[in-house]
Amino acid sequence: MCFHHSEYTFATAAADNLKVWKCPEGTFLRNISGHNGIVNAVAVNEDDVLASCGDNGSLYMWDWKSGYNFQQLVSKPQPGSISSEAGIFAAKFDRSSMRLITAECDKSIKMWKEDENATPETHPIDPNFRVAFDSQRF
Repeated sequence: MCFHHSEYTFATAAADNLKVWKCPEGTFLRNISGHNGIVNAVAVNEDDVLASCGDNGSLYMWDWKSGYNFQQLVSKPQPGSISSEAGIFAAKFDRSSMRLITAECDKSIKMWKEDENATPETHPIDPNFRVAFDSQRF
């Protein structure tokens, strides 16, 4: 679970998707679907980037407002570890919001930084993407 830095909202992780809620009532706002594994950890930074980390070592980056998945990464287990030790258990952005720190099943701590060479040409946004507000699904 993570709280947004300026909105009065928070996100939770589940086996099938991420859920965004409004405080203080805990009103369900929307699902963010697409993570292909059990999600163990979520974190959001001041640029409205939501990171979700899975049991299979997957690390997805989402736009907080739209739910658009703009990057998918896979964490590699340390040498000598088995593939079932690829899971990411915890994630937190540092104070600069530029680096993501993850705690992983193989007993490693990893730091992820943003791609300084990324441009709209190298990381295009799908023009057919639409925000799906599925308020009936809990």
